[in-house]
Amino acid sequence: MNKLLNILATLAAALALAGCNTVEGVGKDISKAGDKIEDAAKKNK
Repeated sequence: MNKLLNILATLAAALALAGCNTVEGVGKDISKAGDKIEDAAKKNK
């Protein structure tokens, strides 16, 4: 499970750095990444 979370966090960071030009955009991407990590954690509970 830690490996999955590390992969998701890395992908989220890459997307945040590559695709966001504004603070609002970064916030939206971080929120989406957090939702994905939360969903993965719930599935592996």
